Amino acid sequence: MKRPAIAVTGLGMITPVGHTTDTTWDGVCAGVSPARTVPELLGCEVDFACTVTGIDLDDAVGGRTAFRMGRYVKFALLAAREAVADAGLDPARWDGARVAVVVGTSSGGSAGLTEQTVALERRGPAATSPSGILLTIPSMPAAEIAIGMRATGPSLAPCTACSSGVTALSVARDMLTLGRCDIAIAGATESIVFPVAMTGFARSGAAALRDGDPARLCRPFAADRAGLVMGEGAAIMVLERAADARARGAVPRALIAGAGATTDAHHPTSPHPSGEVAGAAVEAALRDAGWRAEEVDHVNAHGTSTPLNDATEAALIRRSYPHRPPVTAPKGVLGHCMGAAGAIEAGLTVLTLQHGVVPPIANLDAPEPGFDIDCVTKAPRRVPVRRAVSHSFGFGGQNAVIALQAP
Repeated sequence: MKRPAIAVTGLGMITPVGHTTDTTWDGVCAGVSPARTVPELLGCEVDFACTVTGIDLDDAVGGRTAFRMGRYVKFALLAAREAVADAGLDPARWDGARVAVVVGTSSGGSAGLTEQTVALERRGPAATSPSGILLTIPSMPAAEIAIGMRATGPSLAPCTACSSGVTALSVARDMLTLGRCDIAIAGATESIVFPVAMTGFARSGAAALRDGDPARLCRPFAADRAGLVMGEGAAIMVLERAADARARGAVPRALIAGAGATTDAHHPTSPHPSGEVAGAAVEAALRDAGWRAEEVDHVNAHGTSTPLNDATEAALIRRSYPHRPPVTAPKGVLGHCMGAAGAIEAGLTVLTLQHGVVPPIANLDAPEPGFDIDCVTKAPRRVPVRRAVSHSFGFGGQNAVIALQAP
């Protein structure tokens, strides 16, 4: 039986450079990081990050429900609203039983748990929130979207560390393919810019330490790359079977052509130095899409700006795509949005397909000698892109790759 094509009919984003999809795209194409000192982190070894600013989240969420939502939940709900509106859908009119919600996160409510723990220890039970438990549950983004969107179909919250976003999109695509739903609201969200998490990343050796302007510290694929800079945000897509989208007159932004996933089974934080298992995820995605490697026009790299990840991924790109397609790495601008990163980067890949523009890698003049990959630097590059892949590699060796194509 022929598998139905799955269309991206709606896209919503909230990131450190924009509160919408369009403003995020403009910010990423500008190639300038907003990393700055965060007052709540003063005194920490790492006191800077790329954060979402300039928006009152409670006001944006509206109503009297924001009090029960963690920051990461609010991000997801706002991105979902934009995505559903972008798809031209009205939750008041759809069959909610046929709408699924699949929203991943990595650390999810860890900030809320820490906040409530501190309140309890310092001031006692009366100082904690009656909704404290809701601030900690990783499935609350999916739950709040389902509540707000009248979606009574399956609701899932995948967690595969920093590849959670691509995992969520892949699961949603499979559900549509199997006929478990007719519409899927899918993506990921994250907000862990708080002292415990930032200290943990600093102690692990993964985080860049302050050395001049924080906005210049995330340098994916640079010879002097020094570690990741934390980010936060969310990206949500509306997925439908392409035939269903056409039947209602919707114009897809892109199609999900394939997906692949593997696990290094090597180390909790370090990628396998050979990159072979991650490469198998690329091969699986290409095989699923029915593409030859040389048909890939663009690679959106995981590109964390850490020494091991970038070296391993650069070698993987060189082996997997010997024709040297243009490569970008959005974390140079956005920071590492952890569990949300894969969904955000998949969303940016959709926009590259639409606009025929590959954004530059921030803070990179040229890749480390010997990497031999075609990194886009300095300015956006206009190039025809019909087929593209986005890589996501998470702690625990969890590799996820998604293949996207123009409709």
